Amino acid sequence: MDNNAAAIKALELYKINAKLCDPHPSKKGTSSAYLENNSKGAHNNSCTDRKMNKKEMQGPRDDFKDVTFLTEDKIYEILELCREKEDYSPLIRVIGRVFSSAEALVQSFRKAKHHTKEELKSLQGKDEDKDEDEKEKAACSAAAMEEDSGASSSSSSRIGDNTQGDNNLQKLGPDEVSVDIEAVRRVYDRLLSNEKIETAFLNALVYLSPNVECDLTYHNVYSRDPNYLNLFIIVMENGNLHSPEYLEMALPLFCKAMSKLPLAAQAKLVRLWSKYRADQIRRMMETFQQLITYKVISNEFNSRNLVNDDDAVVAASKCLKMVYYANVVGGDVDTDHNEEEDEEPIPESSELTLQELLGEERRNKKGPRVDPLETELGVKTIDCRKPLIPFEEFINEPLNDVLEMDKDYTFFKVETENKFSFMTCPFILNAVTKNLGLYYDNRIRMYSERRITVLYSLVQGQQLNPYLRLKVRRDHIIDDALVRLEMIAMENPADLKKQLYVEFEGEQGVDEGGVSKEFFQLVVEEIFNPDIGMFTYDESTKLFWFNPSSFETEGQFTLIGIVLGLAIYNNCILDVHFPMVVYRKLMGKKGTFRDLADSHPVLYQSLRDLLEYEGSVEDDMMITFQISHTDLFGNPMMHDLKENGDKIPITNENRKNLDFQALEETTEYDGGYTRDSLIIREFWEIVHSFTDEQKRLFLQFTTGTDRAPVGGLGKLKMIIAKNGPDTERLPTSHTCFNVLLLPEYSSKEKLKERLLKAITYAKGFGML
Repeated sequence: MDNNAAAIKALELYKINAKLCDPHPSKKGTSSAYLENNSKGAHNNSCTDRKMNKKEMQGPRDDFKDVTFLTEDKIYEILELCREKEDYSPLIRVIGRVFSSAEALVQSFRKAKHHTKEELKSLQGKDEDKDEDEKEKAACSAAAMEEDSGASSSSSSRIGDNTQGDNNLQKLGPDEVSVDIEAVRRVYDRLLSNEKIETAFLNALVYLSPNVECDLTYHNVYSRDPNYLNLFIIVMENGNLHSPEYLEMALPLFCKAMSKLPLAAQAKLVRLWSKYRADQIRRMMETFQQLITYKVISNEFNSRNLVNDDDAVVAASKCLKMVYYANVVGGDVDTDHNEEEDEEPIPESSELTLQELLGEERRNKKGPRVDPLETELGVKTIDCRKPLIPFEEFINEPLNDVLEMDKDYTFFKVETENKFSFMTCPFILNAVTKNLGLYYDNRIRMYSERRITVLYSLVQGQQLNPYLRLKVRRDHIIDDALVRLEMIAMENPADLKKQLYVEFEGEQGVDEGGVSKEFFQLVVEEIFNPDIGMFTYDESTKLFWFNPSSFETEGQFTLIGIVLGLAIYNNCILDVHFPMVVYRKLMGKKGTFRDLADSHPVLYQSLRDLLEYEGSVEDDMMITFQISHTDLFGNPMMHDLKENGDKIPITNENRKNLDFQALEETTEYDGGYTRDSLIIREFWEIVHSFTDEQKRLFLQFTTGTDRAPVGGLGKLKMIIAKNGPDTERLPTSHTCFNVLLLPEYSSKEKLKERLLKAITYAKGFGML
């Protein structure tokens, strides 16, 4: 019936004093005043009275058996009740139950969902469509469910409930996590000061870890639920993990479980930790280092009882690797400025080699081994100019003292799943241990070369020399050594891998290593003698650098490099000090302006001052694009940085030496384009209007580097070639030849849009 009919019926029943109906089962315990109020107020009072009566009957809760996950609010609620009663056993039981269950811990401390404006409007619209009575019923029903489930805190305490799934959680990006890390830290700060509560965390971790290890090893749990990573994030925020109580059992078990994380999960954890502060990274690093040191000191490791077989040390080292890469990724990383790789594959001969005939695999076929985690992260240690904390802090000296490097090297080369090699975690090894590993590697190579030489001699009937022999005169040591090495490098460079034997002309003696060391020391003294003029020595930095005025050719410097390489290969350590840029170049990185800070600090600071000067560079400094230096005899020499550089003043506009006007003047055209083509004129108008950052992106896109060469951009000899008619395709380039392939776009606006997109997204997304 409608409202009017209901009102009439009610009056009729009132006149005859009709008996009132019993309250609805969901409203038992309410007073008779419920029926005397209006409909809306009646519903509200029913909910409120029911809550009050139930709480009065129950009294303060002290079991919390229904708590299946934790939030910050829930922790504080239980903590407050425990303080009032001066009994913390309920909180201890809850922590023990939740922190010992992987499912419960994964659901705990979730971030609240922040609705977008569109979602809020949608929810509001749905609410407005509801009938008023339905809203009231829903409100009472929700209150009843809340009471029946035992929830007594704010609505945020229900975030992460399994019954709700992840509907209340934020939609996360690929590197985001659903756990509220700040809330976890605040909870630990409040609770870890209580010894009994801390014991609950300890015992729960002992119970939790084996189950987690089983889940990751056999049940592939992370692929089914990426939120499983929350468990490790929460546990690692415990600031007491490195304390003695954890080192005996809890932390080793947890490390074993954590080391089972799949590669994608490890990378995600690394990227998360890379956003932490340096002191937080150091705390985690010290946690795993403490465990490694404790296990090493408390056991007697030797050649029969290898440290490689200790599960706790191995697991802690694997976990430390994640912290190490977080330290790298979170530091000052420069992933650009890599040397161009040879893009053309080397054709392989169809003829079988002797090694293949003998069943020997081709060595170094895949190049140096790359750590899978490094590949997953897309970053190398060499890319990090400055980590969050120094690399030296990751070295564990007690471990280096007990490591049997010959056994460890064998495990590294064989790559068995059953044996762990600490060479896969090189950051933990000191220079002495690494040098020993290099020694074994070089000796095995030398032995292999001798073996192959003997086999060749047997097959071909030739008497070949299994060693690399050098016969030199003491008073002509440089000439004799370089001439002999040059011949070997041209005729048979594989001989350089053989073991070196040096003989001084006119002297008796067999080279058992000592003669070679003396040879290298004499060569280095001669090469780096300032009177020779190949290198200069900076007293302020205590480093050597290449003399720009040297009379030596590039080939002679190459031979010097071979000598230094032979010294390292034959385990001769030399007293040679180069700036870091030299070693970065050896690892495939290009030198940049930043490298001057290490190699030429005075020059670096002067150029920085020039770039950052806020006044008028031209009026105040009166300098040009010309530099001066001294030759071998101390005479001053002038050198123009660009053509007619002595006549071009440095100004605020050109002090970054990106002279695109000079680039335009020297650019050549191909495929139908000429200097007067409409699209070419529009192209240069667009390029000249670019910002400095966009100009550098353009240079990077077309030449592979964002810097001008010696002599300025006019020395680039760039080529712009026609690449078909109007199209939606982006411009492309051949950086090896400085060639820009430019389609003939239909308008200047389209040309600019396509060009900007090409240079902006030239890296990643498969567009290189």
